[in-house]
Amino acid sequence: MKKKICLLTALILILSFALSGCHGSKGIPEFAVPDEFDESRDYEITFWAKNDTNKTQTDIYEKSIRDFESLYPNIHVNLRLYTKYGDIYNDVITNIATNTTPNVCISYPDHIATYLSGSNIVVPLDSLFEDENYGLGGEKLRFEGVTKDEIVPKFLNEGIIKEKSYALPFMRSTEACYVNKDMVEKLGYTLPDVLTWDFIWEVSEAAMATDSDGNFLVNGQNVLIPFIYKSTDNMMIQMLKQKNAGYSNENGDILIFNDTTRELLFEIAKHGESRAFSTFKISSYPGNFFNAGQCIFAVDSTAGATWMGTHAPLIDISSDKLVDFETVVMPLPQFDTENPQMISQGPSICIFNKDDSQEVLASWLFAQYLLTNEVQTAYAETEGYIPVTSKAQNSEEYQDYMSRIGEDNNEHYDVKIKASQLLLDNIDNTFVTPVFNGSASLRDAAGQLIENTVKSERRKELVDDEYMDNLFKDVKSLYRLDQNTGGENGKKDLGPLPDAAVVLLGTLAFTWVLIAIYFVLQLRKDKKR
Repeated sequence: MKKKICLLTALILILSFALSGCHGSKGIPEFAVPDEFDESRDYEITFWAKNDTNKTQTDIYEKSIRDFESLYPNIHVNLRLYTKYGDIYNDVITNIATNTTPNVCISYPDHIATYLSGSNIVVPLDSLFEDENYGLGGEKLRFEGVTKDEIVPKFLNEGIIKEKSYALPFMRSTEACYVNKDMVEKLGYTLPDVLTWDFIWEVSEAAMATDSDGNFLVNGQNVLIPFIYKSTDNMMIQMLKQKNAGYSNENGDILIFNDTTRELLFEIAKHGESRAFSTFKISSYPGNFFNAGQCIFAVDSTAGATWMGTHAPLIDISSDKLVDFETVVMPLPQFDTENPQMISQGPSICIFNKDDSQEVLASWLFAQYLLTNEVQTAYAETEGYIPVTSKAQNSEEYQDYMSRIGEDNNEHYDVKIKASQLLLDNIDNTFVTPVFNGSASLRDAAGQLIENTVKSERRKELVDDEYMDNLFKDVKSLYRLDQNTGGENGKKDLGPLPDAAVVLLGTLAFTWVLIAIYFVLQLRKDKKR
């Protein structure tokens, strides 16, 4: 009997450690920069990155790894590619529980803030930035690294969470409104210097006129969605910023459920009801409608510029569906044209802590290599991203690339380069939302408010004040925002657990039940004896 009790105790201890791991590792010591990099050892590090099934981007990652490994033969980098940032986020959360996070990861600051819920999981980069040997522009680097001053300050500051730098910017984009100028003018309108929401709504509603056969007058087709927005979370966030209305603050207080949000949703609802407006989640990718002459205003990332326009190098529809028209790339529509506001987005790099500080330093060397001119310029040329360093932006190679706009419809595709120039011209007008543990869930909630409202209008539901009250309540509950206490020390909701984490917890719970049943049965047997 004593042996059985000992066995049971051991199993309980093992499961307790496993369960505690689900809440984040607590055993990794705080990282300290080694005095020297131990080059006598071999290191194998993992790099999780995201691309949009763009083979050119994959080739750039692979070449960067080869070039880095030629400089540091004792560091081997394993690349794992994802097509969605959300998948990276879910896998990281799951792997935190088992201490199997990657070494270097492409991620968003919102996601990194959630990773920080585990003790010492993500490496703060400030000491690495400043290290004279291996820091930014360090003396012992085997490549021409960038100095801290050569990273665009606004982009570098986006990685600061709780007054520490946890992310290194990799590429930056914003959102653009891709406009079918031909259809705008056919409707009798002239594009203004700065788009406004009123202009977008007015033109979109005017485009809904049809002939006796039900075909739209402006394009002669039976399909038209004048205005499609890909990322409705960005739509709501930017509308609120332009209105100087609440979204959240640095303390993590949730402010989005306010009267301005309600007013914006009522306006959006009107155009959802007329079907002059739709979203990516409801209707599909805006570029497909845009390129077929079935959309006038398509809002998407500048990084998606290679998919937009008649001559786009990346197209998802058959060539016979393409319609020839002039594409104009414009900033997001504004409420205040004198004070434009647009979101700054794009991938950042974080480094995960490990028991071995030398392994972390090897990871940092690779992460820093991704900011060299060669990598920055090559990747920026694939889509409408811009380099995050002034060094790369001002380089002869990048300037030559930008100057050759329209020479071809691939590397120098005019819409793509115009999208890049749009962000370069508006860096000072960009903003980011406060980052905290739970901000990723809040971002999802912002988009859900729009998605639900438009869907309800399409279903002929009554969208009134009572509807909005219920919508706010439902979305708060769905994303657990009603559990967010706010304040500097308030505990923030982590959002829904990844599927793999749910399976892990379920398996552990089931194991506990089996152990309990086994223990009870053994006690009964012993009593009978």
